[in-house]
Amino acid sequence: MLDKDAQAFLETVRQAGRPDFSTMSPAEARKLYKQTRAAVTPEAPEMSEIDNLAAPGPAGPIPLRYYRPAGAAKKDALPVLVFFHGGGWVIGDLDTHDVVCRLLANEGRCAVVSVDYRMGPEAKFPAAVDDALAAVEWVASEAKALRIDPARLAVGGDSAGGNLAAVVSLLARDAKNTPKIAYQLLIYPATDMHMGTASHDSFGEGHLLTRAAMDWFQAQYLTGPKDRDDWRASPLLAKNLKGLPPAYVLVGGHDPLRDEGEAYAMAMKKAGVPVVFREFAGQVHGFVLLGRAIPQAGQAIAEMGTALKLAFGQG
Repeated sequence: MLDKDAQAFLETVRQAGRPDFSTMSPAEARKLYKQTRAAVTPEAPEMSEIDNLAAPGPAGPIPLRYYRPAGAAKKDALPVLVFFHGGGWVIGDLDTHDVVCRLLANEGRCAVVSVDYRMGPEAKFPAAVDDALAAVEWVASEAKALRIDPARLAVGGDSAGGNLAAVVSLLARDAKNTPKIAYQLLIYPATDMHMGTASHDSFGEGHLLTRAAMDWFQAQYLTGPKDRDDWRASPLLAKNLKGLPPAYVLVGGHDPLRDEGEAYAMAMKKAGVPVVFREFAGQVHGFVLLGRAIPQAGQAIAEMGTALKLAFGQG
């Protein structure tokens, strides 16, 4: 059954007559997404430190936002989560995901570095992947200045950001000079651009994220249909998932991406990767960011915080 709070939220969206992203220009979609955040986002918790930074990237500086949790000693070398925001590789930024990064830092007792990677259509695939990897490499190289422990470096993100975290984990596993990633936090990740699963058919209308919007996001991000077959866009198609970092994979039961998130979790398990798979059966895509409207988002963030603490040896 659809969670009652999620159902009420969907009804509010319907009554508001909010247009689908697929009917807009990228600039209009970005503006609408930012404008609708305040009504659904919880209050921003206090942090011990927040700083806007930049990492060198393949096409210029990559904006970052650095968080240290409330109560953290200034000199402590904290574990770190490098976080990639969702938004279909087209919308979203450091501000739209500010509160969720604060909450994850406080719940996980870790530093968080949020990454404002390049997006489509201005920067097509694989620009976002290249920026995501460059950001991880920079964070590890600046461990002393950032007061983090590079041996406890996790990657994570929601939706498109979960896709980037999964892809960066694969790239880091295979690259000689890339830092070792200790953990993956994959929040309803996109893992197969072909979108051929039953959950896409069941929940592609009336559940917040529509099939039309997903087609539109792909059209902005990918250079063409052939990119769907590239594992850097569809990590579920990677030939070998062995040796990846342990992972926590969260999905919503009423999310079009539910099946591909589960498929990726099961494929990693089959390859011998330690995986915790968590389904919030009554939830829709994007619910983790909707804590003011859907209280179960708080439970999900608390569980992810516990998973991070255990992964970092702080349980």
